[in-house]
Amino acid sequence: EGHSLSELESEAEEESSEMDDEDCERRRVECLDEMSDLEKQFLDLKEKLFRERLAQVRVKLEEVMSGKASEYQGPLSALHTNMRLRTEVAGVYRELCLQVLKHKYDCEIQGARQHLESEKLLLQDSMRGELLEKIQRLEEDRQSCDITSEWWGSELRGKKTKRKSELSHTGSKKQKTTLVSGPYIVYMLRETDILEDWTAIKKAKAAVLPLKKKSEAPVKADRGQYSARCADGTLYYEGESYCKGNSILLDIREEAPSQAVITAVSTGEVWLRRTDGSKTKIYVSQLQKGKYTIRRA
Repeated sequence: EGHSLSELESEAEEESSEMDDEDCERRRVECLDEMSDLEKQFLDLKEKLFRERLAQVRVKLEEVMSGKASEYQGPLSALHTNMRLRTEVAGVYRELCLQVLKHKYDCEIQGARQHLESEKLLLQDSMRGELLEKIQRLEEDRQSCDITSEWWGSELRGKKTKRKSELSHTGSKKQKTTLVSGPYIVYMLRETDILEDWTAIKKAKAAVLPLKKKSEAPVKADRGQYSARCADGTLYYEGESYCKGNSILLDIREEAPSQAVITAVSTGEVWLRRTDGSKTKIYVSQLQKGKYTIRRA
């Protein structure tokens, strides 16, 4: 009995072990099937999610291309606002540039006109000086010619009266030849011929004199250079400094000195206001050449 009981127990254990192995194998197969089903479902869900996301992206792209997307309209409105501001700024800058160019143009026109007026005045002054010099020279020549003519006329009249008196005293006596001794010059011409030659010499000398003066003019101008320059709103002239508001005496060739006040000093020119209210512009080059001279009042 004891032997049969032990056999029964061993058989039961063998059956239970066989049942456990079958159960494990069955459960393993079931687990594998479940895992394969889960993997298949996961792949299906993943593919579905991908397709949905792709459809959403395509819809958003179409909205962006058509300009209806809110994410696109926000930055677009900001860009439009920025463009409008920059356009307004560019318009204001354009107007300012046009105003600056207009002011520069007006300044250039005014400067050109003032330069033209100054050059006209200089030309008039130079031509007036030359004409006055010619008139003075002609007056001197006329006076010298008149004096010489009077002197020669009186000499001729005196000699004629003297000859008539000698002829009346001597009668029909034969005139003797005059002997000349010493360093004397005997003229073989008549007085009228000598007078005509002398007048021709004076005219030739008067014609040559202006050419000689013109040839000597550059040398005199070089010797007559004055020290004049402008720097930092101050005029430095012949060791003196002049600035805006100083009263000066302005000397112009062949004119009386006039009092004036310096109103402005720039790089190459000085503006003056005379006592009569008129304004005058003087270039530094004119002060250097001596066309204008100034001194303290």
